[in-house]
Amino acid sequence: MGHIKLDTYKLLSFDKIPSTQDYAHDLIAHNKMGNKTIITAMAQSAGRGRYRRSWVSHHGNLYASFIYKITERDPRLSYAMGVAVAETLIDFGISPQIKWPNDVLVDGKKISGILIEYSQKFVIIGIGINIKTCPTVAEYKTTKMNNYVKNVDVSDLLNVLIKKIDKWRKTDFAVVRERWMNLAAALNKMIKYHGKDVELIGLNEDGALVLRDGSRYILTYGEEISF
Repeated sequence: MGHIKLDTYKLLSFDKIPSTQDYAHDLIAHNKMGNKTIITAMAQSAGRGRYRRSWVSHHGNLYASFIYKITERDPRLSYAMGVAVAETLIDFGISPQIKWPNDVLVDGKKISGILIEYSQKFVIIGIGINIKTCPTVAEYKTTKMNNYVKNVDVSDLLNVLIKKIDKWRKTDFAVVRERWMNLAAALNKMIKYHGKDVELIGLNEDGALVLRDGSRYILTYGEEISF
């Protein structure tokens, strides 16, 4: 990996490990790291997403886990990270959308996934971005940055991502919420929620997704939707 402008970060970079998230958890468990540590890998043999689903992690993409010390858990962090990844892609000339709760899409196809986990007094933010390869997955379509812009350097991508994460982690949630809704896929459209057609209205100030079922409003904090 090329030159990374880290400043206050500590970077641990690997060619291939089972999972950057699991490595981060192990570091925390053994008190071997501090705040603002990044673990990156060029490939993962046991990458995972939400509900421990397998995340196919071939060589040539960005797989990174960011560790931050926190005072409390904030469910709204996932929106800030979705915006950070989307804004990173925008800097490379790509037009993304954010799919609740943790995917970033381009042309309706998944290009990035975000996984937020907690350990002791730390949060671990796992981010995978497809650059050169994208897996074939039965459940959804995938894409990669190279379909839209050529010769993306992993180090350049990570540098931009670090800056965006630093910015959006510290941004007032009202601003995050507005930007998230600007980027949200299927906003004001019909989606499937527990197998039922409902309208995706937006995001409230507490970080709940707002759905409308006729005259009834539904708030959800993490359950998956489809469209």
